[in-house]
Amino acid sequence: MTAHRALIRRAAAVAAAATAAVLLAACGGGDDSSSGHSGHAPSAPSASASPQEGEHNAADVSFAQGMIPHHRQAVEMAGLAATRAGSAEVEALAAEIKKAQDPEIRTLSGWLDSWGEDVPEEDEGGEHAGHAMSGMMTPEEMAELEKASGEAFDTAFLEMMIKHHEGAVEMARTEQADGSYRPAKDMAGDIVTSQSAEITRMNELLGKN
Repeated sequence: MTAHRALIRRAAAVAAAATAAVLLAACGGGDDSSSGHSGHAPSAPSASASPQEGEHNAADVSFAQGMIPHHRQAVEMAGLAATRAGSAEVEALAAEIKKAQDPEIRTLSGWLDSWGEDVPEEDEGGEHAGHAMSGMMTPEEMAELEKASGEAFDTAFLEMMIKHHEGAVEMARTEQADGSYRPAKDMAGDIVTSQSAEITRMNELLGKN
């Protein structure tokens, strides 16, 4: 009888242990599932952040459509320095400006294409979307620059490019304030930083003339 009771107790203990193991496994499975879900939680914001980053507004379009002709004119002005500059420093600066702004033109054009917006034509000058681009040179000023050479070119180039850069910085600050497309706002920040530094450099070069 005693042995029979011991067998019953042992069987009950085994059953209880088995039940506990099942419950623990279920609990553990729940935890895994929960941690798996929380493990995916960070990816949800980034997935939703991606479309948000891709959203653009009218200010972004205006920035891209305005900066393209603005940059094109700067590249045209910089291209003149190769054969007209009297100073190696001015020629080097012009080459740097061209090197920096050419790729930005391509990037800006790519954004407009992807947004289904018009990319300014090559011959579009200082006016786009109904307003004049800040700091753009007039045809007369461009003609004056083309005719100059040596020290006269250096002075005219530096004075005009300072004005041109100031206009670009103004446009970039507007994009920083009003735009919503993160890459465009980042480019605007780069323009403010790099062109402000170049304005300082050009003022110093003018002081040497």
